[in-house]
Order: sequence, then structure tokens, then C-alpha cells
Amino acid sequence: MVTGAALALGTAAAMAPSAAAEPVAPDPWVSVTPEGYHRFVVPQAEAERILGSKPAQVELQGNFGPAGTWSDLAMDPSGTDYPTQVGILQPGLYYYQYTATWPDRTKKSFKEPTSPVAVTAHPTWSTLFVPGPSVQWMADVAHGGTVADLAYDSPVDGAERDALVWTPPGYDPGRADAYPVLYLLADGSQSAREWAELGRAPQVLDNLAAQGGLADMVVVMADARGTDPRTELLDGVVAATRDAYHVSDDAAGQALAGIGDGAHHALTVLRTDPGVFSQVASFSGRLTGSISASTAREINAGTDRLRVYVGNVLDPAYNSTHDLLRTLERAGVEHEFDGVDPDTGGTWDTWREGLRDFASRVFQDDAGHGPREGHRPLDARYTPPAAGSITTPHVDENGIVTFETGTQWADAKGVTVWANWAPNGAWFRVPMTKVGDRWRLSMGPLDGFYYYRYVVDGVDEKDPADTVNTLTGVSPLFVPGENDRMLADAPEGQRGELSVLTYDSKVANEERKAYVWTPPGYDPDRAEPYPVLYLNHGGGQNYGDWVEVGRAPQILDNYSAQGGIVPMVVVMGNGNVPDFPTELLDNLAPAARAAYHIRSDAAGQGIAGLSMGAMNTLNTWLTRPGQFGWVGAFSGGLFFGTPQFDAAAVNAETRLARMYTGDKTDFTYQQTMNLLDLLEKNGVEHEFAGVTQGPHGFEVWSTNLIDLLPRLFREDGGTQGVELRAVVPEGQDGVLALSVADDGSGVTLDGPQQTGTALRFRGQLPAVTVTDSRSVAQAGVTGWAVTGQAYTFDSGSRLLEGKHLGWTPRVETPRAGLVAGEARATALGGGEGLVVPGRLASATAEGRVGTATLGADLVLDVPVDTAPGEYAGTLSLTLFPVD
Repeated sequence: MVTGAALALGTAAAMAPSAAAEPVAPDPWVSVTPEGYHRFVVPQAEAERILGSKPAQVELQGNFGPAGTWSDLAMDPSGTDYPTQVGILQPGLYYYQYTATWPDRTKKSFKEPTSPVAVTAHPTWSTLFVPGPSVQWMADVAHGGTVADLAYDSPVDGAERDALVWTPPGYDPGRADAYPVLYLLADGSQSAREWAELGRAPQVLDNLAAQGGLADMVVVMADARGTDPRTELLDGVVAATRDAYHVSDDAAGQALAGIGDGAHHALTVLRTDPGVFSQVASFSGRLTGSISASTAREINAGTDRLRVYVGNVLDPAYNSTHDLLRTLERAGVEHEFDGVDPDTGGTWDTWREGLRDFASRVFQDDAGHGPREGHRPLDARYTPPAAGSITTPHVDENGIVTFETGTQWADAKGVTVWANWAPNGAWFRVPMTKVGDRWRLSMGPLDGFYYYRYVVDGVDEKDPADTVNTLTGVSPLFVPGENDRMLADAPEGQRGELSVLTYDSKVANEERKAYVWTPPGYDPDRAEPYPVLYLNHGGGQNYGDWVEVGRAPQILDNYSAQGGIVPMVVVMGNGNVPDFPTELLDNLAPAARAAYHIRSDAAGQGIAGLSMGAMNTLNTWLTRPGQFGWVGAFSGGLFFGTPQFDAAAVNAETRLARMYTGDKTDFTYQQTMNLLDLLEKNGVEHEFAGVTQGPHGFEVWSTNLIDLLPRLFREDGGTQGVELRAVVPEGQDGVLALSVADDGSGVTLDGPQQTGTALRFRGQLPAVTVTDSRSVAQAGVTGWAVTGQAYTFDSGSRLLEGKHLGWTPRVETPRAGLVAGEARATALGGGEGLVVPGRLASATAEGRVGTATLGADLVLDVPVDTAPGEYAGTLSLTLFPVD
């Protein structure tokens, strides 16, 4: 028989310290849970006092959605409060408000009344900064520069106006040389203070100065809107700054930049007054009219740098920026283009990073001229899908998704798209905009699998254009990218077959249906019947949910294409019956055996399910010992009491019983913990996969299924569990260590290498040995393969997923018919890591015999924002025969 591969792995790695804790927000209605979720709790009495009456609903609204999309999250009443929670949030700056809706769909936004106004132009908004090393460049700095108000009388209308002025640490108004000065102009919809409130310009400048990446300069944040922006800027803002501060008045010492309208003003002054500002930048700007040849010569002679910035196609200035670039090219104006920021549109996330880039270049002799890494060219204007042309969501090549309704909701007061795209797979509603008689929304970039429905004036509506998925109340949306590759459609010719089994149920007294997936190459006449997995849905669901929402066929197809699972048949039945064990064993299973070539013994039968389906799975497994040898329970427990069972009889036929749960936002988390205690106390053999980050939803359960499937029906004992531990100490340069419980030899990884978004460590996998001494009669024409899979590292409150571990396999004892598997990059390295099984090596019938020694180069990409704690998890190596 083929022996199990042995693995011993230990690693030690230094980690960057976690960022110092910063205030969550001035809003006392906000707190942070131990797991890292932000919890918002509005007292109902206080809300009614502010609003004047009791609303029908209260929502949290903010830029919490994917790519910073403004989204709505329900705050359902509980006790005396309106609570909700969001997270785990990526480090960055968020802005939000509370919004009440009355039965007539009128709305009113409000904020916690004792907290200060955070955003001048939006007085109901509050801000929330989530710290972390990845955003340290915009965090508060001790002993940074000084920000002061500058008041002046407008030369245009005589009104008193003000600006904000940042002076660098050590600013000396009496020094011999005047300070160079950068003027930042706000958009027409913003106040000048927004550069500080949402742009965090003072923090950006402080960090650049502290790192030695900023010229010793003064920065003025202002607006020049009005009837004469040029005069407002030159005779108002600039003149007042020179009167109050020791700043330069020549072109070489003056720079100008702006957002939107402010960028338009800056570019217009560049054209009307070339040589006044030597360095100019446009953030999401435009320029009307042309530039003459003589003006172009004057601009080139008097301008050291003209740099253009823009977000992705969701930036309203995308096309006007394209036109600006063509205007500059035609006129022969020398300029730099930073490229299209692929991650964000016309938002402060785009402009803030643009400011960081431009501020680091101005008044610097050795600054570069090219775009930042990863930015794209802008070669053509963007044309969105035409009105009425979208029946299902349109996904462009860069992951921008456009939804459009039909005309059936032309009279609605509000329509949103409700989907599981909030952090950790929670559900957020994203408002749509009415365009003619239709409602439209473009957002992104998105990446991965989502499921959605519309909400029309508060009423849930399934997408009427979805005529494929008819059994559930949601519609699927898959956006190809780096995430959720196991949920993508497998290539044509490599998919199993999905069919519908109709059978009579004596329990329900009706004809019922089940989905059945059979593997590619399914042979009803082969000598050995196929093992079978009965996969069960949850409460309020039906036999279609694992197909239409859980993507079970795609997961099975992808595994089959990789050779990562034992060929099996999967039956997805209807569990909505009062006596599930009887329904399954006396009705569904006999019907499945009559229609498909499947096994009926415990070793060849598995059962798994989610939530209520997990409860049904557990009850059937425990009370019908000898029926199922392979068990998986996702987010479920014995909700309605503990059945009587014989632990010895259960253990006798059980090969694997593996339990799963979401994190503490999964409302069945405690029931799963109680289940584990029950099994432990009664001596029932089982495994706990650890916590899957996410709530009670299919993003967790699909992940659970991906982990469970490769483990099923492995009768040769070819799976080796490797216990791993990752330690991230608190408040110091830490150590990230991987070790195996039964082997203390260990390996120390070299590093870290700073990649910008991760700390990368490298090392060598200790030797893995496979010995194959099977006779030809035993093995036939089969070979073997070894795969490795990581799940999660759990600290009890935070998770580090297996996607952060990757490898490059190799064969140490090469011979014909023995090949190493493909390299698997980590998620932070552009791949999917080992959260999906990766092949270490495989052997054909020619190369299988004898002893083979395998190895791999290991890569561990650690997120720079990894929370402190001790993380524990399992890496599984699986050895199995293959055709």
C-alpha cells in the first residue's frame, strides 16, 4: 500500500509591529468588539428625540462597500437600541451617517449630537479612521506640522473667506530663504477644509516630512470658486498667504493643484498665466477650449512639472481627463500622466493618494516622471452600456459592474441593490440612480462571487431578468479575478453533469425533487459503484440553494478538473420535512440508488449540511450509526435538544466527522461550540476545522465545502494533518512561527523582504517521502498524487487564512513519470495560496513504484496589518491514487 507522506515544518519570522491604537471616532455610539468589528448602537429614544417621531427604519450609511462604495446597512431595533456592526474593516478612512426612513419613504440623516462636525460640507457625516501599517502614511504623527486658519477678504465679492495653512515642523518666519508653497484647491462641492477632513492632507504631509520625502514647504488649502476664480486665487488666496507667511513669490517656489473644479481653475491659470506656478497638478480635472502653440511654448518654458491624475471609469472626470491629455498632446505641452488608478474612482481614496504622490515630487530635483506602479493608460473615452441594453449585470474587463432595472419600477421612490459584498460577506444595500424610467448603478472593481436582489421602496425583489435561477430569492454575480476561483465555471469539457431526480416522499406525501451532480466521465456500468455525498441546505432554503447560491457544482467541477477529489456523486435534496432521517434513508437515498450507480455502505456514504442542514446531518449521523462514514457540519448544532445516541456505535463506522463555524458574527457560533463540548464529553471522535471568518452565509459555507470535499472517501489513510502555529506578539517586532506538534526540528524562514503590502519570508519544506510498493494487481494502471491544503490560522478572535501560504514544488528524486506540481502563489502575491489544494507532485503508472522524495520552496506572505495574537491551524497533505 502507498504510505502516508510525513511532513514536519517549523518557521520563525519577524513581523512589523501593529500600528499604535488611535481613537475609534468622536462618536460615542461607536465601539470596537474584541474580534475587530465596529459596532454602531443608536439609542431609540435619542433617535426619536432628534428626528421628532419614530421612523419605520434606521440605516447606517457610509463608504463601507467594496472599493469604498457608499452603502446602506439596516439597524434593526433590538431592545432599546438600533444596533448593527461592520467589519472587519480594512485600515483606512471611512465616513458615515445615520439615516431614518418613514413609511412614505421620506428620509432624514442625522449624527450623534455631542460629536463635533467632522466634514464641513456634510454636517451629518462622521469619520472613522482604522489604523494599520498599510495606512501609516496618513496616520497622525507626533510633533508634526501646524495647521492654522487664514482669513481674508475676497477681492471678487468682498466676503470674508478662509483657508487652511499647513506649515512644516520647525517653520521659521524669519529665515533667509522664503518657503516654497503648494496651493491646493477644492472642488466646487467641497469646502477647503475637506482637504484636511477627508483628504487628511496634514497627516499625509507630516508623514512625508518625517520620512524625509517632502521639500521644506508651506501648503495652503483653499477654494477659488465664484464668478472670477483666477482673481480669487491670485489676488485673494495667494496674496493673503504672502502677507501672513514667509513664502516664495516666484514661479520656481510656487505649485498649484486642485480637485474637479479646483483642477479646472488650476489648469485655466496655467493657460492664462503661464510661468506663475512652476508645478501644477490636476486631480480628476478638465480643461475647456484649446491651447495655442504660443501658449504651449510659454507653459513649457515656465513649468517644471505638469502632472495629471484620475481614477477608474467610475471617476466622473474620466472622459474629461482623456480629453485633457489629448489637448495637451496636440498642443505639444510637456506633461506627466500618473495613469488610471484601477482601484477607485472620483473619491478621496483616489485624491489622497494622488496628493501623497504629487507632494513628494514638488520642489524636488530628482523626482521621477512616470506613472505609479499598477496604473493603466488612458487611451480611449469610456462608454457605459447603453440604456436598456443590460438584462443581467454587465461586467467589464476591469471588474466594473453595472446593474440596470427594467421600467417596471419607474414610479419607485428608491431602489437599491442588496448583496453580500460588505466586509466579511455581510449584506449591504447600494443605492441606484434613476435614469429615465430605469434605475442604474455602476460600482467596483469587484472580484469574486456575490449574490444579490433588488430592494424597491423597502420591498425585496428578485431580479426579474434572471430566468435561470428560479428556486431561490437571489441571483448570482461572478466577477472573474483573483478571488473565489473555485467558484468560477470550469472549462467546457471538464464539468460534471447536473440533473434533477424526481421521487415520491412518503414523509411529505408528495412528489419531490433533488439535484444530483455526477462527475466527468461518470460510468453507470463501472464495476465499483461511486461513493455518494448527501449535501443538505439550511432553514428557509430548498434543494436549489447549493446550486444557485452555494456554487457546489462549480466547486465540484474545479476539483474534478484538478484531480483533487475522489470521483463521487453528490445528491442535494429537499430537507424541509418534519422527519429528516426517515425522509433521507427511506425515500431520497433509495431513489438515488435506483437512478445512479452509488454505494449504500457507511464507507461509501457521506452526509453534510449547513445550519438547519447541519442539524439534520448531525441528528442522522448520531441516531443512525452505520449509515454514514463521512460527516461535515457547517454552522450548525443540535438546536432542539440532544438525541439519544451510542458513541461507540457512531465511532465504529465513522471515518471522518469534521465540524465548521463562522466567526462570532455567525449566530450559530455558540451552538457549534456547545456541539464540540458535547461530542468531546461523550467520546465521539471528530475534528474541528477552526473558525471561518465571516457570518452565517454561503461565503462561509462554500469555503467549508471546499475544505471538506478533498477529505472524503480517502480509505487509504493518505491524509496527514499538520498542526501549525503562527505567533504575532503584541507591541514589538514579532515572530511568526510555524511548527508541527509531533516534530520539533523545524525550519527557520529567511526574511522578511518588504514587498510594500506584505512581509515575505522564504524557506524549504522538509523532505516528504512517498513509498509505493503496490503490485500491478493492486494498483492496476493508477499512479498517485500528493496535494497540500491550508485552512485558517485562528487566534480565537482573528484569523490568518491559508491563502497567505504558497509553495513551488520540486522532485528530489527525478525519474520518468514523476513530476512536480505547479507553483502556487500566495493571495498577496497574485495567486490563491494553499486555501485551495495545490499539487506537490504526481506519478504515472510508469513512475509510481519505489520511493520518491519531494520538497518545495515555501513562501509566506504576511499582511502588514496582521493583528497580534497566537494563531493555530492545520496544513493537510493528502496522498491518493489517480488514473
